[in-house]
Amino acid sequence: MSGPLRHLGVLAQAPLRRRASARADGETLGELEARPLLLPLGLEVEWLGVSGYRLTYEGHTLFIDPYVSRVPLRDLLLRRRALPDRAALDRFVHAPGTTVGVLVGHTHFDHAIDAPALARRLDCKAYGSASLLNLMALHGMPERAVEVDPYRVYELGPFEVSFTPSVHSKLLLGLAVPYDGELTCEHLDSLSPAAYRCGQVWGISIAVAGVRFYHQGSADLLDDAVRERGVDVFLAGVAGRSFTDRYWQRILPRLEPRAVVPTHYDNFFRPLGEDLEFVTAAELARLPDEIGAVSRDIELAALPRADLPPAA
Repeated sequence: MSGPLRHLGVLAQAPLRRRASARADGETLGELEARPLLLPLGLEVEWLGVSGYRLTYEGHTLFIDPYVSRVPLRDLLLRRRALPDRAALDRFVHAPGTTVGVLVGHTHFDHAIDAPALARRLDCKAYGSASLLNLMALHGMPERAVEVDPYRVYELGPFEVSFTPSVHSKLLLGLAVPYDGELTCEHLDSLSPAAYRCGQVWGISIAVAGVRFYHQGSADLLDDAVRERGVDVFLAGVAGRSFTDRYWQRILPRLEPRAVVPTHYDNFFRPLGEDLEFVTAAELARLPDEIGAVSRDIELAALPRADLPPAA
């Protein structure tokens, strides 16, 4: 079956499979959260949901793709303005010590909406694409935006950060990236969820305390662009992997990760503080077999979302 027809078939079956899949995914998540992710003493890694993370070490904090201001689905459908939610930031963002940066892999709303607010309140810069610079300028902070150069190492406190050119998975029937192109909105009042265009996509490498992380918010890659080898922890966006041909077979031999931590599998329209709900294409229950088919030496673990207790 051709690619688009196969994806249409998957979508048609989704309502029938969703309940059984959610139960299996929940069981798998509980098992993965019970597995220890061995990290150096003093290094904190907190999953904020979707592709968002907080890393803290030696009194310095770094954020990656923070997204706690959850945009309701109705706001997307009605094209309402989508801006950071101050109450959600107050409640769910914990930033010990000095914040040294906010890293943004691409500028879809579920990755970038909170970057300007965090840069302002935590007195730091945001690092990413030209689209991120445009977003920061809309919030009146172009001077706090850094348009990154590929592979350049940015020293942010104890963190060494670099950006690898990448691409977004083609979630629209395997044919197109949703809301592709550059973020060019000219006024905050026009900044609807759809106005958060994808922009340049980056894989993000972070080295700290003798550990190297590789963060990829969307499940696709530019094969020859990936230069990392021997990664310790691969923070792997998994929701779009079924739309990417041979994703694990292409990315894992390049990164050679010790451990894979899945991310971007929770429903990003559902507010933090509510029970975790899986996106339709999460299929966490399939991850052990998918990754094991490439290598039996790779550990698979999960982090509990910061606002929730570990899965039962």
